[in-house]
Order: sequence, then structure tokens, then C-alpha cells
Amino acid sequence: MNTRLPTEIVASVLAASTVILSLPPLNLPPWAVFVSWAGCFAAGGPRAENLTKLWKTMPIGSTYALLIVLVVQATSGRLSFWGAQADTMATIFLLNTALMYTGRIKAVGFVPGMFFGFSSFFATYFGGWGPIAHNPFTAWIAVIIMNAIGPAYAYLNVKLALPVPNRPRGKGVVTAPAEP
Repeated sequence: MNTRLPTEIVASVLAASTVILSLPPLNLPPWAVFVSWAGCFAAGGPRAENLTKLWKTMPIGSTYALLIVLVVQATSGRLSFWGAQADTMATIFLLNTALMYTGRIKAVGFVPGMFFGFSSFFATYFGGWGPIAHNPFTAWIAVIIMNAIGPAYAYLNVKLALPVPNRPRGKGVVTAPAEP
């Protein structure tokens, strides 16, 4: 007798647990778990190499986004409205270019993972998530924690659930491979 639950139930229990993580005083961004959880399956599933490349690259993306916020905060306050917009655009252009070039480094060359962290940081910071709303450093810590949990949840989802057979395209929902 198999005592494992269907993947839909396991995934839902894991998803529901993000509510606890998002409660005050930490106010961790629950959706950042979902971004990296889905990203893990988009990268090929919760295999060791995919988990590793996500955990290595998401904090890099978050760090570049943190740098953008810090540079814009330090420079735009003294500028006119349009000057501040030009400054923001130039900062994003320069640091995003650096982020993309960082993707050429083989050890951290998974650019989608960098952008999971990059976009998650901006949503966390500008959305006021984290222990101190709109604080770039606590937003950075919060998003790194929650992005790291996503691939772990992807792994748990596969490990704890009944295997789900792949379904042929056009015959219903295509699911992730059963187990690595």
C-alpha cells in the first residue's frame, strides 16, 4: 500500500505553509517561493544540478537589483523628475548589462535564475515586504530566503507525492516528470 499523497495535495499543503512564513514581524514574500518553485520545474525539475544552479544564481540577481536601488537612492534625490528618470534608466541599463555579462561565467551561467532573483527583489522591495517595509537590505535578505525555499519545495513536492505519469500533449495537463 502506498502511503504517499497525490502531488496536488502535497503541493497545496506546501503552498499553504507560505502563509505562516509571510506573517509579521518577518513579512516574508510568499510569492517569491512560487517564482523559484516554478522556476525549478522550468529548469528541468528538482534535480541536484538544477537546485544548485538556482541557489547559486538567484542571490546574484537579487544583489544586482539591490545595487540598482542603492545607486538610484544615492543619486536621484538631487535631480529633477526627468533627471531622476534618466538616472534610473542609466543605472538599470548599466547594472542589467553587468548582470547579463555575469551570466557568461560558466559557474553562474543560469541567467533565468538570476532574473528570478532580480524580479523577486524588486517586487519585495517596492511591495513593502520584509521585516522593515521598503528597506533595501531587509528586502534583500527576505527575498533570498524565500527564493531559496522554492526549489526546496519543488524537491519536497516530488519526493513526498505519488509519482505523476507524464501525459501526452493535447491529452490534458502536462505535469513534471515523476521522480528524478
